[in-house]
Amino acid sequence: MASPVIEVAGLSKRYELGRFGFKTLRDDLLRLAGRKGESESIGSKRRFWALKDVTFNVDQGEVLGIIGHNGAGKSTLCKLLSRVTEPTAGEAVMRGRTASLLEVGTGFHPDLTGRENIFLNGTILGMKRAEIRASFDEIVAFSEAEKFLDTPVRRYSSGMQVRLGFAVAAHLNAEILIADEVLAVGDLEFQRKCIGKMKSVASAGRTVLFVSHNLAAVQGLCTRAILIDHGELTFSGRPEEAIRSYVMARSEGSVRAELELPTEFVAGIHSIAIVPERPEMGTDLPSEHPFRIRVCYRVRETIRSARLDIGLVNGMGQRVCCSRSPELSGGGTDTLQPGDYTAEVCIPGDFLAPGDYTMDATLLQPGVRNLDTHKHVMSFRLLHTSQAADMMNEQAGMVLVQFPWELSNDRPI
Repeated sequence: MASPVIEVAGLSKRYELGRFGFKTLRDDLLRLAGRKGESESIGSKRRFWALKDVTFNVDQGEVLGIIGHNGAGKSTLCKLLSRVTEPTAGEAVMRGRTASLLEVGTGFHPDLTGRENIFLNGTILGMKRAEIRASFDEIVAFSEAEKFLDTPVRRYSSGMQVRLGFAVAAHLNAEILIADEVLAVGDLEFQRKCIGKMKSVASAGRTVLFVSHNLAAVQGLCTRAILIDHGELTFSGRPEEAIRSYVMARSEGSVRAELELPTEFVAGIHSIAIVPERPEMGTDLPSEHPFRIRVCYRVRETIRSARLDIGLVNGMGQRVCCSRSPELSGGGTDTLQPGDYTAEVCIPGDFLAPGDYTMDATLLQPGVRNLDTHKHVMSFRLLHTSQAADMMNEQAGMVLVQFPWELSNDRPI
């Protein structure tokens, strides 16, 4: 049986926070006397474990997704596997040449041109000049940087740098490719090219480690995924199961907002709740799942023609959409008697773009008066978990609407 291409055993990385690294003469004298100096004592009290006792294997040709929240330890793991930094404990065995793209401009010398950096990166990987030349035209074509090939990299935009960096890492003859958030920079077409290239790399028998917050890309590309949470490996298995575990772990925050009614009011909203398909989802919701918004309101005096408006506002403060209820009285009459009432509206799945949202709620008599208004009353997050979410970007707009289409097989004239 063939050995795994990557073997990680008990891998840990600790950082010292605060003052450390620069010791005074007083510290040295105290250490000789068997006592801790000030710098040492401060540093020892502020140790941060970025990665703790992580163990896993990766077989040849496997595409491993690595997911987790910001600061979970994903990038630290990639740096350890790429030999950028040394572990505090444990070991990682890499059987094959490793090409890494850890961040924009990784491995590039800013004063060298794009052409020179291609050869520099290939040399660092241990490739001969003839091997680099054999892949040179493909690298340039993929990166679309031909016009700027003899320009110093420091003048490249962040998008151009990541294009060239990924092209070099993916096309040079390395057995292992590590890509950390390569889809975070670049337009939609470039992201599709990256995913397509990683698929072809894996089909050729090479191994890919793919770090991304684009959960739909992880599910579509990877054969297995691991979840890193606060430096620890908490799940390893099928991508869809890892994503589900991640969604559940990140479901924090109250799903219900209690609102205070004023002393003198005609009618008002006293609570708003998000009702997901499964209660454990909380306010972090898979983008493809529908969810309901429940509004509880109280009427103290008889009112006519009352309605509810629910507005959804994105992270840029833009109102994405608004839904107005029918007349709240129902039953063929427009009069709403004193009492407590509940209204619900369903937000369909794959409708809103993934991201953070807040909610506005207004109880009103259209054309007459607003009875009660609450701005940004509660927040929720739609996670990038569906294939349809790949279409939702600044080019597609804020919502994805499935308009009806009619197709025919008429012959062209």
